[in-house]
Amino acid sequence: MQTTVDARGLGCPVPVIKTKKALESIESGNVLTIVDNTTAKENVTKLVKSLNYEFHVVEDNGEFYIDITKGEGVEVAVKDTGNFFDSVVVCGSNKFGEGDPDLGEILIKGYFYTLSELDVVPKAIIFLNSGVHLTTTNSKVLKDLTILESKGVEIISCGTCLDFYDLASDLAVGGVSNMYTIVEHMNNSKKVIRI
Repeated sequence: MQTTVDARGLGCPVPVIKTKKALESIESGNVLTIVDNTTAKENVTKLVKSLNYEFHVVEDNGEFYIDITKGEGVEVAVKDTGNFFDSVVVCGSNKFGEGDPDLGEILIKGYFYTLSELDVVPKAIIFLNSGVHLTTTNSKVLKDLTILESKGVEIISCGTCLDFYDLASDLAVGGVSNMYTIVEHMNNSKKVIRI
């Protein structure tokens, strides 16, 4: 049995996530992932190596065909993530990282998409400062945050920040909170991840 994942034209982390899902959906057989850039090829092959599956790559006119073999009865490896359920993500910006703002928007979309696809999720995500833009009606990550909320993740936006940016009436996911509650969430979590 062979499953084909056509990930041409798809940006990070979509090819990896689609490949992982395809591998999880079969007991044994082959998954053929097709990508059209070196970065995607490297990311997919790193995933496959971490799972200890056999694979080989063929390049043809700038496209990479990654043929992965999953043996019968082989379990997909799960990394020990510690107590990730007892963690809080604090998002203080509507972009990820320093530098080019366009790249920062691409990265923040990739981050929340990836997080929404994981089985292990944080107990809460707190949005502060310009990060509150991500929880409002025009957010490009609204769908991913809605998925995370449906998985039980508490989505919290700073009320002062929403008021500062005049966005209180535009809140589209999660709830509004205050700094006292935000600090309590952070202090009561075993891990705080700041992005």
